[in-house]
Parts: sequence; C-alpha cells; structure tokens
Amino acid sequence: MLYMGNTAVSNEIIVAAKKKQNHCLSCGTVENMKNRKYCSVRCRQNLRQKLNFRSGLLQVLNARYATFYFSDAAIIMDVLPRGHREIFRYTQIRTSGLNPADEFSKMTNMLGEVWWKEEKRTHKKYLASRHVLEMATRHAASLLSVKPAVLKIPTVKTESLNCLQINKADLHSVDLRRIIKNAYRTQAKIHHPDSGGHAVGFRKLHDAYKELLHWADSPSFTARRGFPDKWFYDGENKKWVQPMSFRK
Repeated sequence: MLYMGNTAVSNEIIVAAKKKQNHCLSCGTVENMKNRKYCSVRCRQNLRQKLNFRSGLLQVLNARYATFYFSDAAIIMDVLPRGHREIFRYTQIRTSGLNPADEFSKMTNMLGEVWWKEEKRTHKKYLASRHVLEMATRHAASLLSVKPAVLKIPTVKTESLNCLQINKADLHSVDLRRIIKNAYRTQAKIHHPDSGGHAVGFRKLHDAYKELLHWADSPSFTARRGFPDKWFYDGENKKWVQPMSFRK
C-alpha cells in the first residue's frame, strides 16, 4: 500500500526508520550484524542492482537527488526534482515475506505503470511526471536530507592504523607526528625480535610507521558523498550510492 498525502503517518514511519539500529542496510536482518552495515556483499549488490535498474523512474521525474531507506514498517523514497524546493516522499507499507529490494521494485513498478498510463492518455511526458509527483507527500525538508555533504576521507590504509593502534580521529590532530611516534615505540617494544616478536611482524610495523609519517607530512584525501544510513541517488551521474561508513 502506497501512502499518499498522509503526512502524519509518513512522519511516524520515518521516525521508526531512524531508530532502527544495527540492521543490514540492504535486507534489514539483525542476525549476526554486530557493527556491520550489510549481512553480505551479495545482499548489498542485490539492492544496488534493483535501485539502479529502476532509476529510469527518477530520470522521468527529473530527480536532482533522491534517497531510499526503510524500517520494519515501511520503505521510503524521497525525491527532489529539479526546479523544486520541496521533498516528494513515497512511503509504502512493507509486505511480510518481501525484502526491501523486492519492495522497492514493487513500488517503483507501480509508479512506473501509473506514469506510462498517464503518458499514453495525455501524450505528454511532463504531464505524466506531474501526475506521479502528485502521488507523493510534500515536505519542506532541508536539502541536506537528500543531498549529503561532501566528506574528506583520509587516504590511509586501515591496516596501517590498526598496526599502530591509531584511531582515524587522530589523523586530524595537530600532534599527529607525536602520536605516530609514541604509538610506534609502544608497539615496537612488543613486536621487536629482541623482545620475543617476529621479524615479519616487526617489518610490517615499521612499514606502517613510515607510511603514516609520510602521510602526516603530505596529507591527502578523497572526496566522497553519501549518508551513513540511506542509499543516495545522484541525478547528475544517474546512479545510486550505497550508505557509507564514516567511523572514526
């Protein structure tokens, strides 16, 4: 069932979706998740495939940005069409036995059928798109709810940080070089061959130390855009971006 115009019910479902923790962001399972975002690579790829395969609907709606997320109660797709300042929200009650990927396909197939029927009746694509947008609830939400800010991700190997037991948050410290050297001294006392360690492990530790010192002298970053708990559609590139991990 697709909710149309029931803002109060829609808002209740959104709150429920945001409260959900430690569930797979592709299928919703909570079994053996721990701190993972997905239960498996295949599960994540399955939802991505379903999202991208039906991105044609967002293209005919002239979507600048969109997001997809879900709770135990519903699946939600927010769309920001070009030329609009309001968020157009499609909310569908979940059906027992179906995973979010299948339910997204079901909802977008229905919306697509409505679009084609209206286009056939009017012979006007813009009227068909307007008709589908009228099925959504409108929300004067912030642009950041569908367009994530660009984040700068340090180009440092996680293995090197783990080797010296340094947190990602330390990479932003003004005392980074001191932190790296202190961490190296601490780990060297444990892994040095003279202290009972292994040569291979100590060499790995030393390589990590050199890599981090080099990064501290010439830090570099990659720019990424995404949400920690929602799939993000970039209308410019016409593709969906999976929820990203920004753990420190």
